[in-house]
Amino acid sequence: MDRKKLHYKGFVFSKFSSLSIAVLFGAMFFGACNPVDTVKEPEKKIDHSSPEVFPENLKTLPGFEVELLYEVPLDTQGTWVRLAQNDQGRFVASDQYDKGMFWIDIVENEEGNSRVKVQKMNHSISGAQGLTWFKGSLYANMRGEGLYRMSDTEGDGMLDEVIFLEGPQVPSEHGNHALVPMSDGSGMYVVNGNHTPPPVNYNSQVSNWAEDILLPRQWDAQGHAAGMMAPGGYVATADENAENWNMVSVGYRNQYDLAIHPNGELFTFDSDMEWDLGMPWYRPTRVLHVVSGSDYGWRSGSGKWKAFYEDSHPSVLDVGPASPTGVLFGTGARFPEKYQKALFGLDWTYGIIYAFHLEPNGASYSATAEEFLSGQPLAVVDALIGKDGALYFITGGWSNETKLYRVTYTGSESTAPASYVEDSDAQLSRALRHRLEAYHGTEDPDAVAAAWPHLASEDRFIRNAARIAIEFQPVAHWIDRARTELRPQAVITSTVALARANDPSYKDDALGMLMGLDFSAMETMEKLGYLRALALTFMRLGVPDQKNCLYLANSLMRALPDKDERVNVEIVRLLVYLEDGRVIEPALELIQNSKKPEPPDWGNIIKRNSNYGGTIQQMLDRPPPINKLEYLFMLRNLKKGWSIGQYKTYFNEINKAADAMGGQSYWGFLGRMRANALQGVSDSVRLALKEIISAPIAKGPPFEVLPVTGPGKEWTVENALEVLDAPDQTKDFELGRNAYFAVGCASCHRFDGIGGNIGPDLGSVGNRFSTRKILEDIIHPSQTISDLYGASRVTLTSGRVLEGLVVKEGDVVKVYSRTPEQSPHIILSNEVESIEPVPVSQMPPGLINPLNADELRSLIAYLQSGGNPDHTVFKSK
Repeated sequence: MDRKKLHYKGFVFSKFSSLSIAVLFGAMFFGACNPVDTVKEPEKKIDHSSPEVFPENLKTLPGFEVELLYEVPLDTQGTWVRLAQNDQGRFVASDQYDKGMFWIDIVENEEGNSRVKVQKMNHSISGAQGLTWFKGSLYANMRGEGLYRMSDTEGDGMLDEVIFLEGPQVPSEHGNHALVPMSDGSGMYVVNGNHTPPPVNYNSQVSNWAEDILLPRQWDAQGHAAGMMAPGGYVATADENAENWNMVSVGYRNQYDLAIHPNGELFTFDSDMEWDLGMPWYRPTRVLHVVSGSDYGWRSGSGKWKAFYEDSHPSVLDVGPASPTGVLFGTGARFPEKYQKALFGLDWTYGIIYAFHLEPNGASYSATAEEFLSGQPLAVVDALIGKDGALYFITGGWSNETKLYRVTYTGSESTAPASYVEDSDAQLSRALRHRLEAYHGTEDPDAVAAAWPHLASEDRFIRNAARIAIEFQPVAHWIDRARTELRPQAVITSTVALARANDPSYKDDALGMLMGLDFSAMETMEKLGYLRALALTFMRLGVPDQKNCLYLANSLMRALPDKDERVNVEIVRLLVYLEDGRVIEPALELIQNSKKPEPPDWGNIIKRNSNYGGTIQQMLDRPPPINKLEYLFMLRNLKKGWSIGQYKTYFNEINKAADAMGGQSYWGFLGRMRANALQGVSDSVRLALKEIISAPIAKGPPFEVLPVTGPGKEWTVENALEVLDAPDQTKDFELGRNAYFAVGCASCHRFDGIGGNIGPDLGSVGNRFSTRKILEDIIHPSQTISDLYGASRVTLTSGRVLEGLVVKEGDVVKVYSRTPEQSPHIILSNEVESIEPVPVSQMPPGLINPLNADELRSLIAYLQSGGNPDHTVFKSK
């Protein structure tokens, strides 16, 4: 490899020949600086039974104690997002932005109190979203840059050599994430989110991924992740020099971390797309088993795969709304056995550390969730089990104040090392899965014989492991087996493998194999597998000829309705794809006869955390008709076969759905759904539907908004804090709510289920941010701009300038405005002069200046309450 090395006062910075001048000068500057030492005196132990020494209202389980060790000065040490520990017990942390990386030493004195010493590292590396020690060096996965390796070449405990190893990179919140050493020491697992491209060169245990969405997708109503295609987020491996890459598992949204069970199994905690709440494609945050070759089916916009799809895997546990960050097992903790075995998952948005308790389930696992620790606000971002057996965690991220905590167990239960002996059947199932996974990513003459018997396994993890093994073998080696297979499930599984081979010459084979099965005799899961296999055949191998289309359409029409709603949905999906207008009437009947969906089990979470109100509480009060929306969304694609009466029923159902509540993109999706359905509709039909199709989709506040009273002033963070901290000042819910709408917050932000979608939903700011941080973001809106909301300025060669969210697709550039109904501007790439981020927030400063002190206090309290009028924030001090 061609590296350039630079020496400055004993500090070596090494990078491939793409070393930038900016990084060079940064390295020289920090190399010349003296390390910054900070010593922090210990805080008192936090006792959950003593509110007066419980200043942050942390809650944990009986027998556990939480100690606040260190409060990070934001202006000099930043907001930490990663924590690691070396073999000598020294901690390392990284700021999210440009404040650098830090050594942390925790020393216990004779009285048992902790002294924390923080020392800035003598290099310019900062912004690590992944940190790990591997083979004696510290590795960092850097947002927008890739992998770095930092080493101590002089044996003095200082990381004096920094080498840039390149690797995949993207400047996004959904980019470079965790690094975790592999159990066998051969390399590292690299975790990257769904905006990150795969490595330039790689091997893969995942076969031949594609979008695999049968009907036209609707991109997010606000343009988020528009143009982002498969594989989505992924887990890969890399060697110590980041030269050899291997894709292990794909199809995640934005999994931030990875945890390895003592038996070597991998787990992650994947994020949801909370804007999708209320739509059929919403997927809650999930604990997922990261197995070889798996594709968990995250696709952008409406394209998310169903969890039951034959070519995907089920979750270990669906959790619900959250913002997952760190995950770790309790291995090595001086905790009771139950918590040594637990998988801990951190939720940044709602300030919760979960303990997920795993149970073997065939070749995989199921789990239950327990709230291990929580607080408001408590933006938990990373955690680890220290060499002393304590759990250490940090808060931080997005300019939140960082605090370092330690959790210890002082109860009476035994903390002896846990026993990991498991049920023998579970061990045998996993061993079988591992034997099949050994064929992933390689052509092996023994693979077909070893895998074929398991294509009909009732265990989806074994069945998929066998299918993926088959997919890596030449079709010619197994097509005869597939043609003569009699077991219905094996026929379905082998047809999925055949479709994914992407060879249209096998289309008739695939159709013949499926058409030879008796659909009516199948169990529900077989029916779902059959329907997915049929869809994959259409997408991968081509549309059937007219004769087969008619045969299949007739067969599918006879199968409606089925006793299982999922089967009905997939049948309608296929019939819409086949453009069979006969499906309109039974689909509308399914809509009108649809049962009210069971509300998600989030009520207990809301009770435990008052800031869970807002959108989620409104959804529970006004539940969206998710089952109906599934059919409405598919039927928008049918352009023939409609009667006026059917159209009226269809558009009336969309209007009814608009009266319900969903996520930030809910009404935008409904608006586009209606617009899509109206494409191609004649003027005479539009006139007959005028009253129905002109009804507003988005809803305003159910109360009169009055002008603010004032008089206002030029509010600063400091003078606002003085007003908010004044004693004996009552805050009024209705006054704060009115101020929110009167000064224009609702024009761009959704809160308590109502508002615009240009900016983030503010329903959970009380859990995530301190009062100071809330004020800073209001008064200085351009200080921190999320890439989810930041616009770009596109300058064309003609001199025309466009602003919005930019998506590059092949030879064109699409610029999406923040108006959901507006189509994107489409420009040829050669017409673009430049694309630059807009450094100024779309939110203007000074919005709160019209407010008087009472209105300001009430507005901030309203935001902190999550829309809950009974929140304690409205009680007098």
